[in-house]
Amino acid sequence: MSDLKTRFDEAVNYIKTAEGDFQPSNETKLEFYALYKQGTEGDVSGKRPSMMDFVGRAKHDAWEKCKGMSKDDAMQKYIDKLDALK
Repeated sequence: MSDLKTRFDEAVNYIKTAEGDFQPSNETKLEFYALYKQGTEGDVSGKRPSMMDFVGRAKHDAWEKCKGMSKDDAMQKYIDKLDALK
């Protein structure tokens, strides 16, 4: 496993298990979600959720903003964003 992938997995684990001081806003959570999806799956796929699916639509739109970004760039941005918030 590459060093980037290892650091990315550690950052993802930190966010999943963080308690206490780490309380990101919904906007920040969407940014992490989008970077995670881009870093693990690549460009967004599938139909945009309906207007009544507010959460699904917000997630889809956030991920779509990362379209064209390489997986490695997305992983690095995820790590950098977390480091900036710590």
